[in-house]
Amino acid sequence: MQTTADLALRAAGYVGAWTADVSAGQSLLDEGTAALLAGDATLAGRPLPIEIALRCTHPDDRDWVFARIARARQTGGPVSAEYRVLTDGGEVRWVLDRGSLTPDPAGRMRGRGIIIDTTDSHRGPFLPSAAGDLPADDPMVLAIDHLLQARAAIVAMGHQRLQQVSDLALFEVGRALARRARA
Repeated sequence: MQTTADLALRAAGYVGAWTADVSAGQSLLDEGTAALLAGDATLAGRPLPIEIALRCTHPDDRDWVFARIARARQTGGPVSAEYRVLTDGGEVRWVLDRGSLTPDPAGRMRGRGIIIDTTDSHRGPFLPSAAGDLPADDPMVLAIDHLLQARAAIVAMGHQRLQQVSDLALFEVGRALARRARA
């Protein structure tokens, strides 16, 4: 049974979450993210190379999206990109991919983030988001980084309700970032 928070997240465009093990070159997607970005919900929870995890990235966006991800995997820090995906049925969907890459206690780069479907926000021609160029000390970037760290701790605790609340907070900050990037 879906909670009010689940329904609100879905209604607002929340697709799902991802994690990345940069040194292994693999990403884990939840079911919603695997369905939209990889084109196959059955890939959820399986370690995937980035080429498979982002298989449905629109051909016109693929180069700059992969370049931005490669840069973030080298430097760490916030990751933000709004780009198009192409479904197997030929439908174009727009997503905001927002997360953060940080070293774990052993020094290995790890990432966590969320995917928000922003298709309904786009009425004109597509313009790649400049949100990825925000400085690391930007209050919005700092808020998202702290929320991602809090979400990781909540997931480790196994507290489902708090995880939903943290997802909602991440979603709202991500939407604010998307609005600011379009302004």
